[in-house]
Amino acid sequence: MPGLAQNTPSPAAGVPAAATTSKVTLDTSETLFTLLAAMNSCGYDADLANSDPVRAKIRQEIAQKTEASADAARARTEFCHFYKDHQNPDSGRDLAQFVSLGLFLTGPPAFTPSVQEADLPPDATYVLGAVPLLQNFYQALGLRDMWKEHQGEYDALVDRLHEPVAQMILKTDLYLKLQLSGYVGRRFTVLVEPLAAPRDINARNYSTDYFMVVSPTSQGSIKLDQVRHTYLHYVLDPYAQKRGTTLKQLEPLLLVVATAPMDESFKNDIGLLVNESLIRAIEARTLQVTGKDAEAARLQAARAAVNEGFILTRYFYEALQKFEKDPAGLKDSYSEWLFQIDVGKEKKLAQEVNFSKEAAPELLRASKAQQLQLLDLAEQRLAARDIPGAEKLAHQALDEKNEDPARALFILAKAASLNGDMDGARTYFERTLEIAREPRVVAWSHIYLGRIFDLQEEREAALAQYRAALSAGDTNPQTKDAADRGISQPYEPPATRPKDQN
Repeated sequence: MPGLAQNTPSPAAGVPAAATTSKVTLDTSETLFTLLAAMNSCGYDADLANSDPVRAKIRQEIAQKTEASADAARARTEFCHFYKDHQNPDSGRDLAQFVSLGLFLTGPPAFTPSVQEADLPPDATYVLGAVPLLQNFYQALGLRDMWKEHQGEYDALVDRLHEPVAQMILKTDLYLKLQLSGYVGRRFTVLVEPLAAPRDINARNYSTDYFMVVSPTSQGSIKLDQVRHTYLHYVLDPYAQKRGTTLKQLEPLLLVVATAPMDESFKNDIGLLVNESLIRAIEARTLQVTGKDAEAARLQAARAAVNEGFILTRYFYEALQKFEKDPAGLKDSYSEWLFQIDVGKEKKLAQEVNFSKEAAPELLRASKAQQLQLLDLAEQRLAARDIPGAEKLAHQALDEKNEDPARALFILAKAASLNGDMDGARTYFERTLEIAREPRVVAWSHIYLGRIFDLQEEREAALAQYRAALSAGDTNPQTKDAADRGISQPYEPPATRPKDQN
């Protein structure tokens, strides 16, 4: 499942930084090594012929140990019974559930879950019963010694992959005109595990942390394009999280992708759809092709993404063509791209698309189904007239600093207004305007301030606010109508006129 960062607790992931780029850490995990060693001993043979030679060596050593020791054979048999009872016919999903579990286990020999069972991803919960069997397997087969024996080979794989990954990240950052330093409080870790199938890359995001588990081929390569795909999520997901109000205006686009073949999560979350469309556009624009047909190949990649249901890929592809010639970077351009989307136009274009019969599976899986953000919940509380509940959630969002502060202040202003606290509402709306950039929030803050001034019989001040609302850039007809009404006549309280819808 694709993912914007969730509120689910992050894994312990107790791995030291073996090789670190400016933003990405490449490393190994003894916990994943143990899980994959156990799976390999139980018939996990996916893509074996294409694997790094160390996989075959470790499999042979495990077979020798189980032949030489009754305890080792018993531990292997017990784990294999569990493994086969929980095995998925799809080798990729079979691996995925144990990767999810491994990311939430501490190191050996305890392999203790790092969060409460209720907070584990569902696929990890399904195989949680493997933990005591894994403990026995680790001890009985002496995997600590085996890990130490092969750690040099693992480290060599990490060293070999460091330069190509670092160059890929650098090229991506330069294209998007990003700062080259890392992000404080966020992690992107690539774990190298040659006991896994090279064809099956697993990517996860848990809270603010992103993880990938990759396995080199027999030639020592990995799928760098998939690493970059996950890195682009790591970069872009926070941008979407902070622009909930703007994204909400794009939600009508979800109606036209209901029959698209892509993952259902994209059809239910406009933020996921927008960011995946942008990622597909970036991948199309940077496609490594040359010659006179290069542009045609890039356009074809963009069209293929649209046909899968990522209907804004075409819009972002054209925006990126201009972006490449502009000195502004992603940080300044992202909001403008969202603001300039013509929902009616894009909806009409999408209705003309003949969607493909199937779509490529999304690489990145989130920890759980997409959860509502605090400010989404606050708005729901406000709509239900639960003013204390809305205020509590808005204040929590401000304290945690993970969501748009302007939107939080806007909700607090509306809550104060509903409580009859005009002075408090005025203060919050004014604070909102100091930091808000989204046209809708700016426009409606001005409109509400105009109404407050009208109620206080300060007509000139009210008119200035209504005019400012018209200049805020919000193209929604309701916004223009509300501002025009304020200009044509002073605002009247709801008790003396039909209830306002905004």
